Amino acid sequence: MTIDLSLLELIGLIGFAMHALGLLTAVHALMTARTSQGAIAWALLLTLLPYFTLPFYALFGRGKFQGYVKARRAGDSQIDHLARALEKKMRLFRVRDEEADPTFVALEELAEMPFTNHNDATLLVNGSEAFPAIFAGIESAESYIIVQFYIIRDDALGQQLKEILLRKAGEGVRVYVLYDEIGSYYLTRAYKRELASAGVVILPFRTSKGLRNRFQINFRNHRKIVIVDGTVAYVGGLNVGDEYMGRHPVFGPWRDTHVEVRGPVVQAIQFAFLEDWYWATGSVPELDWTPNPAPHDNETALCLASDPSDEMETCGLFFMHAINSAKRRLWIATPYFVPDSSLVYALQLAALRGVDVRIMLPQKPDHKLVYLAAFSYIAETELSGVRFYRYQPGFMHHKVLVVDDDLAAVGTANFDNRSTRLNFELMLVFADRSLAASVSDMLDNDFKQCHQATTADFAGRPFWFHAAVRLARLMSPIL
Repeated sequence: MTIDLSLLELIGLIGFAMHALGLLTAVHALMTARTSQGAIAWALLLTLLPYFTLPFYALFGRGKFQGYVKARRAGDSQIDHLARALEKKMRLFRVRDEEADPTFVALEELAEMPFTNHNDATLLVNGSEAFPAIFAGIESAESYIIVQFYIIRDDALGQQLKEILLRKAGEGVRVYVLYDEIGSYYLTRAYKRELASAGVVILPFRTSKGLRNRFQINFRNHRKIVIVDGTVAYVGGLNVGDEYMGRHPVFGPWRDTHVEVRGPVVQAIQFAFLEDWYWATGSVPELDWTPNPAPHDNETALCLASDPSDEMETCGLFFMHAINSAKRRLWIATPYFVPDSSLVYALQLAALRGVDVRIMLPQKPDHKLVYLAAFSYIAETELSGVRFYRYQPGFMHHKVLVVDDDLAAVGTANFDNRSTRLNFELMLVFADRSLAASVSDMLDNDFKQCHQATTADFAGRPFWFHAAVRLARLMSPIL
C-alpha cells in the first residue's frame, strides 16, 4: 500500500518535525548553556523559530569546547612532565608567602601558575610602538620564534612579518606560527605556502577538528603572542593587519596596547602556547623551559590563560575578582562591553562603595550588535555611579584594566560573553605599583580624548533605536 501525501500534508509534517526538533534542542540548551540568560534566549528562539534557529544553534550553541582538554589534565606523559618540571622551576621565583597579598591567592589558583618576581614589563602603545619592538625581538632570535595571532592578513604588515620570518628561517632559526582558522580565514594560501616551503611550521588552530567538532565554529583562539627563545614575549590586543597600524579608511587611528615582558612569566606564556600547539598538532616542539630573571627590573607578574574548556569560568572570575578587590579605582578599557548580570552587579556595588569606576569604549563601532547592547548597560549602571567614556580619535581596541595603585592587567580578553566563555584568551596581571602607575598614566591620557557617555546621549533617539538596543541586549548571551 502506498501513502500519497498532498503538498500541504508534507509541509505540515516537515513543520511538525522541525518544531519537535526545536523543542528537543531547547531542552538541550536549557541543560547545557553556561548562563540562565543564554539558556532562555536559545530556548525561546528554538521553540518559536526553529526553522531559522536550529542551524545557528548547531554552529554557535555549544557552551563548552568539545575535545580540547588542557594537556596537563589529559594525562599525556610528556606534557605532564613538562608542566611538573616547569612548576618546580617557577617556585624559585615565586613571591614568598609573607610578601604575597592574600587577595592574589585566588588568581594563582585560577591561573594554575604562581605570581613570580624578577620580571620586566614595557608597555607598547599602539602598533607604531608594538610592531617595531616585536620585529626587533624576532630579528634577535637565535634558537626559535613562536608567533600566535587570532588574525594574520596578507597585507603590507603581514608581508613585513613574513619577510622577517623567512629570513630567520633561512638562518636556521626554528619558526612556529599558529593562527585561528576563523579569524585568519582570508589568509592566502600563497602566504602560507611560501612560509611552509622555507621550513616555517605554520598551522591553523582548528576548533572544528575531528568529526564530532565539525560544526563547532563558535569558539575562537583569540590569543596574540610572540615569544623569542623563551626569554622575551609580546602579548596584547594587536593582530597582524594594516588596520592595526591605523591604515583603515573608516576607523582611522587604531588605539591598542601590547606589552613586552622578560623574566619567568615568559615561561608561563610559552606553556599556554604549548597546549594550543599540542591541540593543533599532537606534537611537542623543542623549547627552552628554563625561567630566567629579567636583567633590569623586579616586577611581580602572573600569566592568566583562559579557555572554554576550563572547569571554571577563569576569565569571568578574574574580572569579578578585580572588581571586588577595588577600593579606590577601577579603570577598564575594552572595545566590547557585554557582561553578564553578575559582573554588572559587581560594577554597581563597586561604584556604590565609592570606587572610581570608569569604562572606556570606542566611539566608532565595528560590531553593531555589541555596540548597541552597550547602551543598555549605560542606562542600567549610571545611577550607581559607573561612568562610561567613548574614545573619539579612532577605533579603541585595547584590553587593559587597573585596580587602585598596585594591580594592572594587559592582554587579549574583552569584557564580554565571548571572552569570558567562548574564546581562548591570555591576560598578563601585574601586582606592581610602577607598572600600575604606567598603565594609569596611559589610560588617563586616553580618557582625556574621550567624551563621557550618558543616557542623555540617546534618550531622544527614535523608537527603533531603543528597540534595537533592547534586542541586542536580549541577544547578548549568544553574541
